[in-house]
Amino acid sequence: MNSETHVLADWIVPPLDNVVYLTGPTGSGKTQVALELAESLEAEIVSVDSMAVYKGMDIGTAKPSIEAREKIPHHLIDIVDPTHDYSVSEFLQESHSQVAKIQSRGKNVLLVGGTPLYLKSLICGFFQGPPADWDFRKAVDEEVQSVGIQALAERLKQVDPLSAHRILPGDQRRMVRALEVAKLTGKPLSHWQTQFERFVVPAKSQAFVLGWERSVLHHRVAHRVDRMLCEGLVDEVSALRARYGILGRTASQAVGYKEPIEYLTGSITWDTMKEKITVHTRQFVRRQEIWFRSMPGIQRLELTHDQELGTIASKILSALENRQVA
Repeated sequence: MNSETHVLADWIVPPLDNVVYLTGPTGSGKTQVALELAESLEAEIVSVDSMAVYKGMDIGTAKPSIEAREKIPHHLIDIVDPTHDYSVSEFLQESHSQVAKIQSRGKNVLLVGGTPLYLKSLICGFFQGPPADWDFRKAVDEEVQSVGIQALAERLKQVDPLSAHRILPGDQRRMVRALEVAKLTGKPLSHWQTQFERFVVPAKSQAFVLGWERSVLHHRVAHRVDRMLCEGLVDEVSALRARYGILGRTASQAVGYKEPIEYLTGSITWDTMKEKITVHTRQFVRRQEIWFRSMPGIQRLELTHDQELGTIASKILSALENRQVA
C-alpha cells in the first residue's frame, strides 16, 4: 500500500445502501411492524440487535417467534454463544455479507433493531482500523494485571482524551483498542472517527423510527417486563448459566440478564429484580431516544396508542412508493 488513502480503504466499512431501516426504542413494537412490512416488500429481515445474536437469550431479547422466522427469513439471530463478546466489527462484516446474499436472490432487505451504534455504523459507515497487534495487547494486559486498570485509563487520557471520555471506565477492551490504533497509525482513534460524525442516510435507502410519548412507552416497558418474567426469563438465565457457566461480559451485562443473575446468586429479591429490570430498561430507552433524535435523516413515526401499530407498515409503504415516484 503506497498511501494513507489505500490503507484507509481497508480500514473503513462503507455505509450500507439500497435497504430499508426500521428502528425504535425497546418496547416500541418494531417486530410487529417489521413482519407486516417485510411481507409487503417481499423482504428478508436482518436484525440490528446486539443481544439477539446470542444463542439461548430469547425471552430477555424478545426475539421474533420461531413461527415468524419461518414465515419471514431472519438473519443475525442466534449466531454466537453468550460466552463470546460480539463486536461491532463482527456485526458489520456479517450484516454486509448477509445483505449481499439476500439482494443476489432478488429480495429486498429490511434492517430491524434498536442498537444505536450498530444502526449508525450501518448508515454512516465505520472506522474499524488496522488489524490487531497481539503482542501489544498482551503487553498491555500484563501491565493491567500488574498496576491495575486505572493506570490504563490514565494512559489513554494522555494519548486520546476524547476517546477516554467516551469509553466507560471499566471497558478494558475498548481502551486497549484505542491505544492500539494510536500506536499503529500515529493518530488517536477519535481523529479517525470524526469522519463518521455527520449522520446522512444513504441515497438509495430510507430509515424510519417508531416514536412514542414517554409515559406510554414506560407503560409498554412495564408490560414487557411482566410478560418476560411470566414467560420464564429467570429459568432461561438459569439454564444459560448451567450450560455455559459464566456468560461473556457483553451478555452478562445486558439489561434483563444481569438482574436475574443477581437474583439467582441470592443478592437481591424477586421484587427488587423486577424493579431493576424495569428501571434499567427505561434508562436504556432514554439513551436510545437521545441517539435517534440525533439522527436527523431518520423519518419519525409518532404513535400514541397500541392500535396505531397496525397502520405503521402502510404508512412506511406509502413513503417508499412516494419516493420512488419522485
